[in-house]
Amino acid sequence: MIAEILLVLAGHSSSIFSSEGFVDPSFSSLLHPGEQQCLESLGRIALRYRKVKSSCLKLSRSPSRYINALCAKLNEILTNEYEALVIETEAKVLQRDASLVGRGSFVPLSSIRASFAEWDNPLGVLESLVEKIENTSDWPAGKLIDLLLKKSETGIQRVASILTRLAVAVQCVWRAQLQAFVVHGTLAASDPIASDDYTLIDDCFPSSVTPQARESIMYVGRAIGTVKAAKWHAQMPRALALQHSKMLDSVLPMQQYPFDTVIAQIRINVSEWLWLNVLTPRDVEDAVESLANYFLMRNGEFSLSLIREIERLKVSRLTSRSGPSTVIREQDLHLALLRASLGTSAQHDPSLTHLRFTLPSGPLRPLLPSLSLPKVPTLSSSTVIENVTFDDILLGTHLRLTYSISWPLDLFLQSTDLSAYADIFAFLSSLRHVHTRIHTCWASLSNAQRARRRWTGLGEGGTQDLSARRDLLRCAWGVVRIMSWFLDVLLGYMMTDVVDGEFRRLKSALRLKPSGGLSSATSGETIASAPSQSSLPSLTSLNGGISGAATHLDFTTLRNFHRNYLDRILSGSLLTQSALSATLRSIFEVCERFTAQIERWGGDVLPELLIEGTLAPGGSDSVGQMVKERWVTVKDIDERLQTLLESFYEQLTSSNSLLFGMGDTTLMNATNVSGMGLTSVRTKFKRGEGEEDTRRLIERLLLRLDFNGGYSKPRLNEEEVILGQDALNRT
Repeated sequence: MIAEILLVLAGHSSSIFSSEGFVDPSFSSLLHPGEQQCLESLGRIALRYRKVKSSCLKLSRSPSRYINALCAKLNEILTNEYEALVIETEAKVLQRDASLVGRGSFVPLSSIRASFAEWDNPLGVLESLVEKIENTSDWPAGKLIDLLLKKSETGIQRVASILTRLAVAVQCVWRAQLQAFVVHGTLAASDPIASDDYTLIDDCFPSSVTPQARESIMYVGRAIGTVKAAKWHAQMPRALALQHSKMLDSVLPMQQYPFDTVIAQIRINVSEWLWLNVLTPRDVEDAVESLANYFLMRNGEFSLSLIREIERLKVSRLTSRSGPSTVIREQDLHLALLRASLGTSAQHDPSLTHLRFTLPSGPLRPLLPSLSLPKVPTLSSSTVIENVTFDDILLGTHLRLTYSISWPLDLFLQSTDLSAYADIFAFLSSLRHVHTRIHTCWASLSNAQRARRRWTGLGEGGTQDLSARRDLLRCAWGVVRIMSWFLDVLLGYMMTDVVDGEFRRLKSALRLKPSGGLSSATSGETIASAPSQSSLPSLTSLNGGISGAATHLDFTTLRNFHRNYLDRILSGSLLTQSALSATLRSIFEVCERFTAQIERWGGDVLPELLIEGTLAPGGSDSVGQMVKERWVTVKDIDERLQTLLESFYEQLTSSNSLLFGMGDTTLMNATNVSGMGLTSVRTKFKRGEGEEDTRRLIERLLLRLDFNGGYSKPRLNEEEVILGQDALNRT
């Protein structure tokens, strides 16, 4: 019977036990209750062992390498420990060991039960583990590792040891995948940890891998994979790759802090090598300068020439009678880009070839400026204003400027950055376009005035409508003067305070040199081959000068600072505040409407004397009728412009007050911190840094707009003025 029990414990079937592990009823009457209980306990252990072994046999056929590693390790543990215990117990019985065989003649079932008692809980846990794995078809690496590590958190030492070894076996396979990705930039055909575009698959990473480590893994794998796929003349040194592989061999993802340290060191080494061999700081600086010249319009002569070329293209298409020449296509805009560069500093700029105009709605005819009145946005409607764009003002239809990037520049620039540049270009080009039209209108009114004064002397001409003509002319000159003043102020603020200020800030940061040399973890061969004159900007220098050890700048950190640079320009240009953007667009539309009316009237606000005189269809009775019609239009534009400007100043003041309150709250929270450490205070100040920069820019714009106190001083309406005069007369 003892031999049969040992065979059952080794995984064989027996008639003593039923399929559920209980003693067969035909044997129950022959056993003592204590013996029956011992046999049933051993039967349950044997049953669980058979289930675990059979499940391992089924799971070993899984295509997942992680499940295969789990099954292989589990079979190894059962073979080396459980099955070895069965053989050891049988050897003790045959050798009549006194620790197991009583008086050298009989073997108590309780002794065998005591020998296998240590496997009662482990086999129960393993049985539930393999059942759970079998019931779920998909088991990615991260999910499986988390399951094993969670089950290993128990007070039973043998259970914790077995499950930890299973988790380590799965992590070793996962680590091999990670080494292939981080060291060589390659992905496995089955169970990859990242997609083809180097985006990490979340389910493939255990929860013990921190978000910072995941971001670093994606950065390193993407960089090395891209360099390898591009067949760059300089590849990752073999010694450095071997060093990184050894570093990864020393840690597992379950060891969170050592693992994060190794990943961070690998990222530093790879970043330094990339800076020295692939995309140098000079390349980044040239790209930033090129984008600023064309998207931020720092190349003024090219920007003005481009606006004139687009305006000439619109006129040529609008004046064409019929045929394909009336439609504007993308190739026409590309030709306008090339024509605009002739005679300017952009003519021989190689980065000009990366610029392209796109028409999202396809080829179409240009549109004339609308003569309808724009809606005046108010503070109460600011919450419902969405998607205020300026890309349809320059051409009359939606127009986007794009910049084609190729490797290795795509390591630095992202699609969101190019989209932000396109939005800024749409706003600045609209501003320059409207500003140019206002100047053209001013010149047209001046030329018409000089031509009229040749015949009218010091007056404006006319007989019955002399005062009406004078009032209309003064009102029109006042409108164009206010428009020109506002656009001058806005353009000066944008180009000087926002664009040039932020651009100089970024350029000075990119030109700074690091405070230390290359990392000590980098191999000596890499250091020896690196040029000594490389300038690497430091994280500390770009972070606002916070004291501390300098951290070498990699591409991801550089992208973050470049993103902050774009965010500050977007905030300074008021594009992030929908109400202010809507008001600015309405002001642009009012200016466009005024210039369109002047062009429609032949370049002069006053009608010619002969046109409305005796030669008019109505004779002398129609004298002054055209002046009255134009007066209504100009007066309406004047009132609408004044309302928009006052609304803009009011909204700008309110937004600045809101940012000021947020800054006070941040400062108060930072100064009230006690016992949280310097890091928390720095974090709070860092969070308020963007709001503080935006508030300062808005304050500069407010000072420019209200330099003479025209908006901040209280005004009296007409009724208050009349009441004041009556009170003065009574006294």
